[in-house]
Amino acid sequence: MATDAGDPIPRFPDGFLWGVSTSAHQIEGAAGEREPSVWDEFTAEPGRVKDGSTAAVACDHYHRHREDVALLAGLGVDAYRFSISWPRVNSPGGLDFYDRLVDELCAAGVRPVPTLFHWDLPASLDWLQRDTAARFADYVSVVAERLGDRVTTWITLNEPAEHTLLGHALGAHAPGRRLLFDALPVAHHQLLAHGLAVRALRAAGATDIGIANSHGPTWPASADPADGEAAGFYDVLLNRLFAEPVILGAYPEGMDALMPGDVAADLEVIAEPVDWYGINYYAPTRVGAPGDADSEYGGLALPAELPFSVKEIEGRPVTDFGWPVVPEGLTELLCGFRDTYGDRLPPIVITENGCSYEGLDDQDRITYLDAHVRALHTALEAGVDVRGYFVWSLMDNFEWAEGYARRFGLVHVDYASLERTPKASYHWFRDMLRAQR
Repeated sequence: MATDAGDPIPRFPDGFLWGVSTSAHQIEGAAGEREPSVWDEFTAEPGRVKDGSTAAVACDHYHRHREDVALLAGLGVDAYRFSISWPRVNSPGGLDFYDRLVDELCAAGVRPVPTLFHWDLPASLDWLQRDTAARFADYVSVVAERLGDRVTTWITLNEPAEHTLLGHALGAHAPGRRLLFDALPVAHHQLLAHGLAVRALRAAGATDIGIANSHGPTWPASADPADGEAAGFYDVLLNRLFAEPVILGAYPEGMDALMPGDVAADLEVIAEPVDWYGINYYAPTRVGAPGDADSEYGGLALPAELPFSVKEIEGRPVTDFGWPVVPEGLTELLCGFRDTYGDRLPPIVITENGCSYEGLDDQDRITYLDAHVRALHTALEAGVDVRGYFVWSLMDNFEWAEGYARRFGLVHVDYASLERTPKASYHWFRDMLRAQR
């Protein structure tokens, strides 16, 4: 079932880390065996999820994790990036599950790479409140004490930009708030939580820590200065606002005045050194001046009062999600980070890259992954220090507000029977990894 996608993938350096990613809320199920999260409350509200579904069962990874670890072993990846559910850890016996999972991964020769927050905040907490950052650090300490004897690589947060924008500014994700720019404290408190988590992990002896931020090139819609100004603002809001506090210890000019608390003191915490910087890449964004009634972000209509509009990237193939396929954007992004941040930039790991396509014979996914891996190698040849690449995702799952309508997995999941079936892309990735060794 392996597929010839063209010339062999160029060789990556020895020790390059190859993996796949998932997240707890999207695959675990067993919702009744943990305390509620903001996503449980959100999906219980009619109209929040397009197909009306919830993640109460999802892929039932909680009960079928051994089967899923066997799929990882068969794939031949070096590492598995999963997330730990804070609500589950808060529940009796919750850490026991991750204990078992980590043991299974280690026995299979797969490095466990847990993400400590992937959007499923306990329902009793609120990122608008500064104390949530401190509570997060306490939770991280508990997890590190339990798993740190076997887990060597940690990720603090996943995509705080999307959690801020979609969950708190636009209301499309949990917790469903529509605060627009009043959501900025959520960004700051998540970044503060990251810094506090790095300190907690260091105190537990961790020496390999990163964060998974989402980034993509921002392209002005035209040479019109108004489009350029709007694109610059968008780039600050979705890229620089989340990268620069971690990498440089400073917010972009003017943004610190919009943040709560003693920002200078908090930035010292946020800038705790990381061992590598994780980037989730999907596509560039084409941005124009405000006022476009058709402006969308990830299929979501954007409010007209925003100081920018998002335009379609024309002339490109699109995934089943409608996202443009622009592999060279990954090279552009990585070279841009290197040029912008220089020796302040830690080594980079691509912590997510993937696409939504239907079917078991998913040739479009193979074409997509092949092109993006080559684009990554081009960045390496250009001198960017990239240490790893994780495909999103191991298996089809609950795709947030889209429900089960989008399939990002290398493994197909029948949601009625929960049967797992490796797709053509699974076999392609397995064969590619064998050729790299």
